[in-house]
Amino acid sequence: MPDDQWADVGSVEDLKRRFLQEISIGKTRVALTYQDGEFSAISGVCNHVGGPLGQGTLDGDYVVCPWHYWKFHHRTGQGESGYEQDQVPAYSTKVENGRVYVDLSSATKRRKQAHKPHPLARPVVRQAGPIRVVGISTTAMTLDHPRFSGSDALLEAALEHAKSTLQLETQCIKLRELNFRSCEGYYSKSAKACTWPCSITQMDPTDQLDRVYEALVHWADVILISTPIRWGNASSLYYKMVERMNCIQNQETIANRHLLKNKVAAFIIMGGQDNVQGVAGQLMTFFAEVGCQFPQFPFIAHSRGWSAEDMERNVIEVQNSRELREGAQELVARAADMAKLMLCGQLPEHPLARGGRKAHQLDSEPTG
Repeated sequence: MPDDQWADVGSVEDLKRRFLQEISIGKTRVALTYQDGEFSAISGVCNHVGGPLGQGTLDGDYVVCPWHYWKFHHRTGQGESGYEQDQVPAYSTKVENGRVYVDLSSATKRRKQAHKPHPLARPVVRQAGPIRVVGISTTAMTLDHPRFSGSDALLEAALEHAKSTLQLETQCIKLRELNFRSCEGYYSKSAKACTWPCSITQMDPTDQLDRVYEALVHWADVILISTPIRWGNASSLYYKMVERMNCIQNQETIANRHLLKNKVAAFIIMGGQDNVQGVAGQLMTFFAEVGCQFPQFPFIAHSRGWSAEDMERNVIEVQNSRELREGAQELVARAADMAKLMLCGQLPEHPLARGGRKAHQLDSEPTG
């Protein structure tokens, strides 16, 4: 092999200080390792979604990709046990006169083992049928000792109205009943490291947020979110969910792929504290960013305000208010009609049900 095929990548003394490092030879990225007194080189581009292998870690004889932890042997480029048919190119190396050389022309062939696609990765195709409404409760509570939740109660009223009166398909997902991990910042490594389906969902079959992804992306026409107000914000479970939905938003920005097509979002906001407008603004901003549309008056809300530290009264008002329930029913009706309009129809006019809107009359009666 002619000497001019070898690229000088640096001095031995400099390069042996790190067990793994990324080097560039022209436009080629290489993961260079130093182990047991020898240098080895494999491609610096992972087979999965192009992660930078040279920026990863060494696990024994394997280079671990920093994005999603795929492993390749540091000398052969071969995948770990069970994935031997996955292989990144490996290059010959040599040391002469205190310098390290890599021969790009010696590259072995890149091979990609067929991986069964995740069920969520299938094409998004709306199946025929009536409008479908998914209600998502973001209220946290003790599962074995549930308390009354105003946001849950009005979500249930909305879904019951959608099912029994409007003859729509419904399902309810309570985030507190799902075991799912928090977002772990794959996007912080690289925009392309945040994948669809979510990297966590792909790697962890026990993570249960796949139920939410399935409902939002592949099933629902209407997404009805209910949340309490917690310290002036939506609930912590809401934020835990939408942080994981970053993978949906990223498909818009890095892949030009619109997953939430013809989806309508609406919101139920309940709390003993105020800041309804701030909470609604956050919810609407996020769901607008993932491509959802909104009906006229896209949320209902109720709050006793900052100074009324009497949660018992707040609970009684929600429990006994006919107006709030009518407001929830009309909210889901408006959202369903918006979904019908987007799919194939014309939007009918709706009289505004005051329940859940600012300045509606509190119609519950004190008990006792």
